[in-house]
Amino acid sequence: MKKTKVDHYTDKEALEFHSYKKPGKIEISSSKNMTTKRDLALAYSPGVAAPVRAISKNPEAAFDYTSKGNLVAVISNGSAILGMGNLGALASKPVMEGKAVLFKRFADIDSIDLEIDSADPNEIINSIKNFAPSFGGINLEDIAAPDCFVIEEKLKEILDIPVFHDDQHGTAIITTAALINALDVNKKKIDEIKIVVNGAGASAMACTNLFKRSGVPQKNITMIDRTGVIFRGRENLNQWKSGHAIETKDRTLDDAIKNADVFLGLSAKGALSKDMVKKMAKNPIIFACANPDPEITPEEIEEVRKDAIIATGRSDYPNQVNNLIGFPYIFRGALDVRSKTINEEMKVAAARAIANLAKEDVPDEVVAAMGGERPHYGKDYIIPSTFDPRLISVIPAAVAKAAMETGVARKKIQDFDLYKEQLKQRLDPTVTIMQGVHSYIKKKQKKVVFADGEDENTLKAAIAFKNSKLGVPILVGKEELIKKQIKVIGYNENFDIEIVNSKDTNKREKYVKYLFQKLQRQKGMLEWDCDRLIRNDRVIWSSCMVACGDADAMVTGNTRRYSASLEKITQVVEPRIGEIMFGLNLIVNRGKTIFICDTSVIEYPDAKQLAEMAKSAARVVRLFGFDPKVAFLSHSTFGQPATDRTKRLSDAVEILKKDKVDFKFDGEMQPDVALEELYKELYPFSKIVGNANVLIMPSQHSAAISYKMIKSMSRAKVIGPLLIGLGLPIEIAPLRTSTSEILNLASIAAYSADVIDYKKN
Repeated sequence: MKKTKVDHYTDKEALEFHSYKKPGKIEISSSKNMTTKRDLALAYSPGVAAPVRAISKNPEAAFDYTSKGNLVAVISNGSAILGMGNLGALASKPVMEGKAVLFKRFADIDSIDLEIDSADPNEIINSIKNFAPSFGGINLEDIAAPDCFVIEEKLKEILDIPVFHDDQHGTAIITTAALINALDVNKKKIDEIKIVVNGAGASAMACTNLFKRSGVPQKNITMIDRTGVIFRGRENLNQWKSGHAIETKDRTLDDAIKNADVFLGLSAKGALSKDMVKKMAKNPIIFACANPDPEITPEEIEEVRKDAIIATGRSDYPNQVNNLIGFPYIFRGALDVRSKTINEEMKVAAARAIANLAKEDVPDEVVAAMGGERPHYGKDYIIPSTFDPRLISVIPAAVAKAAMETGVARKKIQDFDLYKEQLKQRLDPTVTIMQGVHSYIKKKQKKVVFADGEDENTLKAAIAFKNSKLGVPILVGKEELIKKQIKVIGYNENFDIEIVNSKDTNKREKYVKYLFQKLQRQKGMLEWDCDRLIRNDRVIWSSCMVACGDADAMVTGNTRRYSASLEKITQVVEPRIGEIMFGLNLIVNRGKTIFICDTSVIEYPDAKQLAEMAKSAARVVRLFGFDPKVAFLSHSTFGQPATDRTKRLSDAVEILKKDKVDFKFDGEMQPDVALEELYKELYPFSKIVGNANVLIMPSQHSAAISYKMIKSMSRAKVIGPLLIGLGLPIEIAPLRTSTSEILNLASIAAYSADVIDYKKN
């Protein structure tokens, strides 16, 4: 079984992440404009009186006039935090905030974390009961057994909104999906298999219940706790364990595992031995889900059994049992039909939907996220990837349909095809772009030069690049200054990271020779002029490292103006043959992804340059997984008003028509016409109106102003500017760029080094 690398972070890095800018990971923002006196009057007094009266007459109206229908409370008392145990309610808050972020990120569900400082189940129940009317659903998290059973069961009785304990049911749903497919791969029938469940906590019981619901006979499941097999007649069994007791002579795991078809471990490291694995039936299914270390490693299993299907709870092995595949989408479906509960039928529907999705050919987003490898349904791919964009449409639809069929839905979905399209529109695939890039470059391990090694943000980005196993960073700068800075930011000054500079005479001589050969005729440079450049300018030095094959890619900037960095780079590296250089920014905001160019290079491009820019931008956009739809922007739309300044743009459109390019384009048009669908009615002849994702600006000024205003005044995420058309993979960070932005540029440079053919130069 192939093992992948896992990111590693220091406690200091994690603490800095959680404290950066605004402490924590969530905030509340208004969904309505609050700019005028009228807006305020409608939002509060007196306008708010109208929905108040409506809700008082009909409580269901709260779904129509408040955020209730898309709001989930994430609740814990901190009695079972991850693998750390009972650390208290307040200590659980970072985890609950994280859960809230995942709800938003993967299913567009708003979430508020609530930590209840109590160990009394009744007190917790009453607290939740009293504030539950504010929410559309309740997600219980990290509450120790058996209290979690009591709390969930009681809340389900008294509340008319979904209550879901993810530690139990999320795990159960994903595990059941994995079981369905593992049985399918191994050609085994669910009603004939023998299952051993090692562990009798909340997750184990929920999995066992759902297995039974899916068709496994109770007599075929043996559950084991710390004492041994749970058998009928055993003393001191609580009400939950006694429900899983069976008639059997087995008393230990070693007894029960003989001829077992399936092992499900939700227990502890080392619980399952290789000798036990040998005793299992032909083509065994082994789910070793203890975290962080499984009951037995896949490597140990493969030493004794080559026929096993293996799943773990870890991301560094295939078939990860990851609740992230389940809970956001299950709640999405439940909320969309205003379900009163999440019943067993909805859980089974979710499990089957997940199982079926793994059987389908994976989209390119999954391939990118898995480093270019295309997984195929089989023993190493029985559960869909968390990066699969289809999860958002497949699982909620299945859950919503089951809720309707079982009579717990308050709202009916009339057109499920339309509903699935609406679900897709909630999320943008761009949110996974950098995850896909990172996953890809981890397997390539490119050498990336960080030219401004003494700069704090650059240094932090290089360390993050190394710690995240994205590749091999190389710092350029004075060793003593870099080591001092490493110490300042919280690492040992002897932190293992390569540092280079012009003291390396062998490299210096090589670079001087290269540069002299390049510049002696172009700019009349003498050899000592080249030597001076190499010794005194780290951008020149770093560019030579890439040009001479001592590194694969490079990132610079942050300490000098963009134009100054570009000037130095172009002394060493020429544009790619057949392309022009320009700056391209990727912008993500509220589910919309756009690419803007030229933001950084050509001040006032002519028609031919605009057309070439569109061609290159389309190529790059496709590398990120998007279908390019190019709009040439102006202050006018299709000649109205007609001015001399728009002719370059209309001429560029004509050039592309003559060249018969393989992407959609149109112009000139105003930005709102390009981006907003309401204009389609006015311009039905254009396929670009309302659909554009590549915006070609009429000048560098307008491009730079536009993206910087968007970045400064909105919640948009900006990646770039990316330097397109250069003959080597080099990126330039603007002045005062953040650590994360430098890291993104370094990652894209490493990605470009592998996916773009620079040899043509």
